[in-house]
Amino acid sequence: MTMSLIVLILASIALDVGGQLFFKYGMNTLPDHSLARAVVVPWLWAGVATYAVELVIWLWVLAHVRLTVAFPCASLSYCGVVIGSRLFLGEAVPTQRWIAVALITVGVVLVGATANA
Repeated sequence: MTMSLIVLILASIALDVGGQLFFKYGMNTLPDHSLARAVVVPWLWAGVATYAVELVIWLWVLAHVRLTVAFPCASLSYCGVVIGSRLFLGEAVPTQRWIAVALITVGVVLVGATANA
């Protein structure tokens, strides 16, 4: 796999994580969590825009990388959401969840090691 494809996969993951963080932050700004009022929250629109860009990148990745490699790599977004939730939203993350993040990361490394096989 070329360096440019790795960068695109990482960009897709980062945008996926960013979109989720925008969505969560936007919903946190609504005191009653009303979906009807959510349409005017700029953070939610930032999440939608982020997802739109991510979709284009993801489609490019899928056109050039086997799904059996690309999709497992995309699971790093789960790890990114945990890290981002801790850093940017102040959410507590128990030890067991950190262990799960480490296991996912190890799995992606193993998949990546066989990307050219």
